Amino acid sequence: MDLDCQEALKTIIKRRRDVRAEFTGDPLGEEELADLLNAAHAAPSVGNSQPWDFVVVRDPATLDAFAEHVAQCRQDYADSLDGEQREKFNPIKIEGIRESGMGIVATYDPTRFGPNVLGRHTISDAGVFSVVCAVQNLWLMATALDLGVGWVSFYQEPFLKELLGLPEQVRPVGWLCVGRVTKLQEVPDLIRFGWNHRIALEEVVHHDRW
Repeated sequence: MDLDCQEALKTIIKRRRDVRAEFTGDPLGEEELADLLNAAHAAPSVGNSQPWDFVVVRDPATLDAFAEHVAQCRQDYADSLDGEQREKFNPIKIEGIRESGMGIVATYDPTRFGPNVLGRHTISDAGVFSVVCAVQNLWLMATALDLGVGWVSFYQEPFLKELLGLPEQVRPVGWLCVGRVTKLQEVPDLIRFGWNHRIALEEVVHHDRW
């Protein structure tokens, strides 16, 4: 990899943000969508199992139904917080489901290529980890294209499975709000709102033993 590519990758990684309030709602072109999905599909996977599928959701009724479900899950979480935490959480927007105009749901199928997936024998979660690699690939490509991605995690899996008609064995790993944005925030939302802070690298690196 030449120095220009290295610097470009460093910039993309540094710019990547979890987008909530900055979506414009302008639709993506089919070529852009293809770039995102091709990037996701090029991810590494345990035993080359490629256990992912991607459900592209544009139907307004489906977006509305999911947004309403997420809003209720958000309220349930807010109700579980103490006073100080609730004050910090209340102004934080946790999704851009309607505003983005499109969701891409990454799913995991543990039956892909049968039960004996090379590399999954001792770590069953390796298949889910593979789907997360695909999500990260998509996210970095989106950043390179000046598009935004917001990972929605406030949902109940059975609800989303039924909403999208997923087969019984398929698990939703993440709903990604994807779309054009006015900007990418310089500082991540949760840090800007004082929810938590960035941990220094030296605090999380260990050598040889913990």
